[in-house]
Amino acid sequence: MNYAAHELLETSEALRTKAAEIEQHSMFANQCKDQNLRNILMKHQQLMITAYQQGVNLLNGKGAQVTHQTPDFNMHGNPGMHHQISMSAPRTETNALSDQTIATLALNTHKTGSVMGMQWANECVDTQLRTYHVNGANLCQEMAYEIWGWMNQNGYYQPPAFSQDQTTQMAAMFQPMTGQYQQKQPGMGMPNLGAPMNNQGHGMQQ
Repeated sequence: MNYAAHELLETSEALRTKAAEIEQHSMFANQCKDQNLRNILMKHQQLMITAYQQGVNLLNGKGAQVTHQTPDFNMHGNPGMHHQISMSAPRTETNALSDQTIATLALNTHKTGSVMGMQWANECVDTQLRTYHVNGANLCQEMAYEIWGWMNQNGYYQPPAFSQDQTTQMAAMFQPMTGQYQQKQPGMGMPNLGAPMNNQGHGMQQ
């Protein structure tokens, strides 16, 4: 494969990061006490192993199936301020990490991966490499969301919510465009921004 130098550098960095995160998740899974959290960490490790191997095959010209399928989320209940857990003071000397610390580190790892994945994608010209990094960014935000869901259920990460009146008031601040901007171009409809994307990047109707 005749990749540009900067594409190889960006992808090499991505693979080094994935390799480190695969090992990191093994350590996290071995130390955590909550079985649900362990299952999430192990599932995420398998997803990262698949992504790592996919990238290695891509760089070596062996072909790679750069498609994306949303993994099953382990989400239950409605997010919100249900039961906030008080954080204990950080320990300066410890031989093991708490489940709260493990989840926080995993969450931050995935959040960073999502940001960096898009940055790597923006530096790639080759469509396969570009799609590979975009898929990596999307996978990271999905794994971050699942980790956050576990934290929310266990009282470690509680998002405050506005009242219904406040929500309605804020939504009403923005008005739709009128006049010529509502007219559709011949043969073109308004995009369905909530529809999932197919492999060609076009929205698919539910």
